[in-house]
Amino acid sequence: MKPLEGLLVLDFSQFLAGPFAATRLADLGARVIKIERPGTGDICRQLYISNLSLDGDSTLFHSINRNKLSFAADLKNPDDLARVKRLIGRADVLVQNFRPGVMERIGLGFDTCAALNPRLVYGQVTGYGNSGPWVDKPGQDLLAQSLSGLVWLNGNADQPPMPFGLAVADLAASAHLVQGVLACLVRRGVTGAGGLVEVSLLESILDLQFEVTTTFLNDGGREPQRSSVNNGHAYLGAPYGIYRTADGFLALAMGSIPRLGELLGLSALAAYTDPQTWFTKRDEIKQLLADHLVSNNTIHWLSLLEPADYWCADVLSWPRLWETDAFKALDFVQEVARDDGPTMRTTRCPITIDGNRFKSPRGAPRVGQHTDQIAREFGLP
Repeated sequence: MKPLEGLLVLDFSQFLAGPFAATRLADLGARVIKIERPGTGDICRQLYISNLSLDGDSTLFHSINRNKLSFAADLKNPDDLARVKRLIGRADVLVQNFRPGVMERIGLGFDTCAALNPRLVYGQVTGYGNSGPWVDKPGQDLLAQSLSGLVWLNGNADQPPMPFGLAVADLAASAHLVQGVLACLVRRGVTGAGGLVEVSLLESILDLQFEVTTTFLNDGGREPQRSSVNNGHAYLGAPYGIYRTADGFLALAMGSIPRLGELLGLSALAAYTDPQTWFTKRDEIKQLLADHLVSNNTIHWLSLLEPADYWCADVLSWPRLWETDAFKALDFVQEVARDDGPTMRTTRCPITIDGNRFKSPRGAPRVGQHTDQIAREFGLP
């Protein structure tokens, strides 16, 4: 039995943060009904991160809406709205990520839904919270990254601000929403009452930076200084970073610089005995390493460093990673499909509970695919 079996989740959200949170709840056993506008459905169905689509919908949509049912409803239509309210009366969790005020105008704000169902856990994602001067800004991942300061941590010192290569604000907000929903469900088990869970892209991406922002807040407001050579972390000294080798790349994490010099046969590093210099002379040390490491291939350097337990790693591409025994041991890829549609490979839930890894073969639904089924089951007019 999966931990959330028996719970009903209504997913009103679109794009990434909200839908992915609902998918994670589905992974853990909840039954998730996606509420979509008739015809077009979730805008993400046509939001492509490449030119690859499957059975008429983007692979992005498929990846974050697998294992759900779809109920088509025009929320501006009084009859459809009434049907949805009846579903809310039976639900355990509601997830939405409209801009602040939209659900209230529709008639499905938290207060209204809590009156319909006092046990309901109501989760919402916004871009920048429900108040303040940024409340009406579009809650989009790149924009949130840009406003959060994160983009000044990536790349080298002489490079412009650089966004993260994933929708990191959406993904962090999604995880935080799931955490809040689960916490409210635990509390409901004690008190019997539901609650309101609110997260925002900005707060989540700020929380993601807690390690470096704490340093900033307690260091007199001194801004992080990116390394000019192979920057890996604005607040960490040498050797932290990724270095080119004769045939690829080598990642070096924290460790003693003199010891690293001994292992690599780089005598110049013996002079840096004071750990303070590993930061104050960071670029100087990194340049010595960069010039030295290109003289041989990655496996040679790993053969010197790994037996000494010096923190290092090969830098793998996806095709190379996929072929490793370590990746295969995770059994991390699953196949999903619509009832009569093509099969798609995607990742599974990363959480293991009681030794169980959770997979489900059910793919993302078509718009309104389960409307009639759900209406019959819940006695909707």
